[in-house]
Amino acid sequence: MSTLPSSVFHPERYEAPRPAKKPKRLVSAHGDVRTDDYYWLNERDNPEVRAYLEAENRYADSVLAPVAALQERLFEEMKARIPQDDNTVPYLKNGYWYYARFEKGKEYPIYCRKKSSLEAPEEVMVDVNRLAEGKPYCLVAYLNVSPDNRLLFYAVDYSGRNLFEGRILDLSTGRLLSDGFNGQIAGSTAWANDGEHLFYATKDPVTLRIDKIRRHRIGTGGKTDPVVLEEPDETLYLYLAKSKSDRYIFVNHGYTENQETHYLDANKPLDAFRLIRPRQKDFFYDVEHHDEHFLIRTNWNARNFRLMQAPTQQPSPERWTEVVAHRPDVLLEGLEVFRDYIVLVERKEGLKQLRIIRWSDRQEHYLDFGEPTYTVSLEANAEYDSKTLRYRFSSLKTPPSVFDYDLETRQKTLLKTDSILGGFDPANYETEFLWITARDGKGVPISLAYRKGLPRDGSAPCLLVGYGSYGIAYDPGFNREVISLLDRGFVYAIAHVRGGVELGYEWYDDGKMLRKMNTFYDFIGCAAALCERRYTRPDRLFASGRSAGGLLMGVIANWAPQQFRGIIAGVPFVDVLTTMSDPSIPLTTGEYTEWGNPAVREEYEYMKQYSPYDNLKAQDYPHLLVLTSFADSQVQYFEPAKWVAKLRDLKTDNNTLLLKTNMSGSHGGSSGRFERLRERALEYAWILGILGRTE
Repeated sequence: MSTLPSSVFHPERYEAPRPAKKPKRLVSAHGDVRTDDYYWLNERDNPEVRAYLEAENRYADSVLAPVAALQERLFEEMKARIPQDDNTVPYLKNGYWYYARFEKGKEYPIYCRKKSSLEAPEEVMVDVNRLAEGKPYCLVAYLNVSPDNRLLFYAVDYSGRNLFEGRILDLSTGRLLSDGFNGQIAGSTAWANDGEHLFYATKDPVTLRIDKIRRHRIGTGGKTDPVVLEEPDETLYLYLAKSKSDRYIFVNHGYTENQETHYLDANKPLDAFRLIRPRQKDFFYDVEHHDEHFLIRTNWNARNFRLMQAPTQQPSPERWTEVVAHRPDVLLEGLEVFRDYIVLVERKEGLKQLRIIRWSDRQEHYLDFGEPTYTVSLEANAEYDSKTLRYRFSSLKTPPSVFDYDLETRQKTLLKTDSILGGFDPANYETEFLWITARDGKGVPISLAYRKGLPRDGSAPCLLVGYGSYGIAYDPGFNREVISLLDRGFVYAIAHVRGGVELGYEWYDDGKMLRKMNTFYDFIGCAAALCERRYTRPDRLFASGRSAGGLLMGVIANWAPQQFRGIIAGVPFVDVLTTMSDPSIPLTTGEYTEWGNPAVREEYEYMKQYSPYDNLKAQDYPHLLVLTSFADSQVQYFEPAKWVAKLRDLKTDNNTLLLKTNMSGSHGGSSGRFERLRERALEYAWILGILGRTE
């Protein structure tokens, strides 16, 4: 067994920040009392809080000094793989070709269109680089062109907290209209077919819950826009959508699962929304439109969902009929509807597949992708009458590739494969899709990538990543940054743990609420299996997760510190019990169905068993790198800040413990396409430094 070089870091040479202890007595709904020394760090406007975060940043920079040059080299290496001037594949909608492009040296996209032909003159709709001038953060989202192609709605966030302001641009003159909007814009919008009315969602100003749908008429001030739907249930959010046929506008009420849908004829914007089916616990459905029917994907007597249809004139449940039956081993995850075809997005044995069905005779077939582990997703398929399906394929070694698929002839046309500069060749890499056995006997899949010729003697370092929440699958798609690790001899692995939907809805259900701990045991089992099969060994194994994946990191640090050399926790949700007990914190109430409601004794006690902050203890911990953003509205900065402060009090080792706070970023980090690479370069430099490497 080769000797592992020692870490290049010497945190003991610097004085780590120690925020003041200000004990806060917390009383649960059940009368239990806890004391939190660092609860005060939630005082966002307190100068002492900012001073502490900045002190942690300075401390981290000092400790990381031995790899500062390596971090810069990694950044330049990652940046050099990205074409400076690039564009998305144009898609056709209502007579215009739409695309986004990047210019050399610029951080942000330029949104454009061309009328009728790709040879036509370019019309620049929004140049985000101009909007971002002088701003530390800029995100443009929710672009939506009116049905008459005349107006563009878009929203801008300069805060990093998803606080968007809405704007309407006259595309013929390039001038912004004076129209305003009532409240913070949230999520998607939907135009009525008259091009004069726009429906939009707004947020509760405190909890940021999307709770109202308003109707705006072009040319009005917006301050009196009427509320057409409001959701009083604090556990639900509202979402707007428009049918691909442009016939209907839908409002979905739900959060981690959709529970109820209202609809409106898009030609009659002043009418009231109508309900398809009233909400019922554990009854979920979402809706599209085809011909004279609504298509309804539902879990009604179908745990992995089936497809029903109902007449648009009378869509009540007693008139629902089955179109695609339920299958216990296949999850019906989504669909794309065309006039003559329907494309179903399914998951089977951990991987996505596309199922094509012709409406006229119900003939069907599947697309073949030809790799052991991969991901596929639907691209913009805006035209209802089209007979061409556009999709994106990638794998851990295959860059994203956009295809057009002729639904009639079954011919594939490759439109674009993302350019990976710097001499990348997919033939140099291997991918695997393997299964391990969890502690309760369940099979858990792992996706792997590494360079050909990797020794299987345990000597290779490995980065194992995971998520496992909200029914979100961690798909094995291409990640150009990971090449920097693969080319340095790493194994890159994705643990497809419970809490996602890789193996169907049951996989999600078995990793949430009172079964949440399966997620953590699965990940630890994956780590152990990679060592047993000699892909790596514990002193060369690193783990990484963000957001709810950061919660996963916090738990494994407590439960299995000896299994990992280092752990990266990005924007980590580590103070579960306190956050879920405070309904004023954004996202809390909507997630009672994901984590539990602390007001319910059984759910409170279960969360208390794994909440990372509440289970810290005096023991040796792995090296820890903790990343957060001060403006993050999804996981508040004070969760990782408190966690690190308490860890400093309790840990018994001399390993690095670093907290880096992005003072201008969001939940996703920095907004610029190159600037966000700096955070990834920091992570990889930290890993390499722990392995004693500064090259």
